[in-house]
Amino acid sequence: MEAHLSDPLLLARIQFAANISFHVLFPMISISLGWVLLYFKIRHNRSGEALWADAYQFWVKVFALSFALGVVSGVTMSFQFGTNWPGYMRTVGNIAGPLLAYEVLTAFFLEAGFLGIMLFGGKRVSRRVHTLATFLVAGGTTLSAFWILALNSWMQTPAGFKMVDGKAHATDWLAILFNPSMPYRVVHMLLASALTVAFLMAGVAAYRWLRGDRKADVVVTLRTGVLLAAALIPLQILAGDAHGLNTLEHQPAKIAAMEGVWRTEKGAPLLLFAWPDTQAKENRYALGLPKGASLILRRDPEGEIKGLNEFGDKHPPVSPLFFGFRLMVGMGMLMLFASWLAAWRIKPWRAGAGTPEGVAALGVWPARLLLAMTFSGWVATLAGWYVTEIGRHPWLVYGVLTTAQAASDHAAGTVASSLAMYLLLYLGLILSYVSVIFLLARKAGKGEVGDVGRGMMPGELQATQGAHHV
Repeated sequence: MEAHLSDPLLLARIQFAANISFHVLFPMISISLGWVLLYFKIRHNRSGEALWADAYQFWVKVFALSFALGVVSGVTMSFQFGTNWPGYMRTVGNIAGPLLAYEVLTAFFLEAGFLGIMLFGGKRVSRRVHTLATFLVAGGTTLSAFWILALNSWMQTPAGFKMVDGKAHATDWLAILFNPSMPYRVVHMLLASALTVAFLMAGVAAYRWLRGDRKADVVVTLRTGVLLAAALIPLQILAGDAHGLNTLEHQPAKIAAMEGVWRTEKGAPLLLFAWPDTQAKENRYALGLPKGASLILRRDPEGEIKGLNEFGDKHPPVSPLFFGFRLMVGMGMLMLFASWLAAWRIKPWRAGAGTPEGVAALGVWPARLLLAMTFSGWVATLAGWYVTEIGRHPWLVYGVLTTAQAASDHAAGTVASSLAMYLLLYLGLILSYVSVIFLLARKAGKGEVGDVGRGMMPGELQATQGAHHV
């Protein structure tokens, strides 16, 4: 199962991984940030307080930037279906094609159609129309996620189809959409998106706070981000546990690799750390909790976990899954600690907690921790995404189509050269994106707001400039 960088199949897989890794970062922000913007909009509509308009105005710029990069990278990624993986559409195009088309027709057009009103229509349309545009854009991003995750879940747990002359044909579209892993994957990813946005908001607000920016919109953004993260991280832990049990049922080889179980055993330990040795098929330097894996996965300390020996050569590479899973879980635990610590320091139940003085109780080093965690959602998402996607190997569509069967016959040099260009471009764009967000934060602290998102309430914004109360 070993592969080398001279292998065009491995290079094609790395290239697609690079594309989707870059692409997924931005929908992870836009999916949930749209709903946060709707929350800010409704609060401003009801209270008339300028702080909600200021928060909306700042974060709608981040939304627009994220949306633009997500669209461009998504187009680039879709081209690879034809260039690197022609066998994919040739084999399962009757299912993948319609789902991708539904995503464009029902979701992307909805987002794109109302985004202009959301960004620039505040002074040109009524309050209700502007709020409706924000709602439709937020709904469009979530609907888009549903279609894409439905297709990805079908690739993990295919259902509702039959093979005719080597091609998949739909027999039950409801079974295709609501395949066995879809509900778990959708919930897990939507919660991941919300946590990504929560820590992004809290981190950027902490950055502004540490720079001496005490505006009311900074206070409300910091408080919103912290409370959202503190409330959702326990739910994500529960959703992840349920998703793991579903994966054990349908993809036991993936679970065996994640847990480092080489041979079928009862009372399998929960390994906190180990170094998987793929040659000897054992774990070195193992440190674990006795019977912990069996207890979590089987709800029985003596439960049996299938080992990798049960699957011959049809199992994923162990090291990426083993370490990727622990990185995801470790980042989740750090998120739990950071958000609960910040919530405890702010004490939102206390009178005056939403004032600058109340938020000042957060303290300097917890604020610095939040700043360091600004993009922690990206780290956890990518780690989990790698576990999910690499864990399907050697299958592209589980049990139906392997990556080798779907790959093109390009020479290794051709794939390697385009991969190098992609990596350099994406590195530059990521650095630019992060730089622009913090540049926007510094400009907001100086009162340089720009025009995007302006005029949320025609004729009313100036009248509420003094109402800076949470």
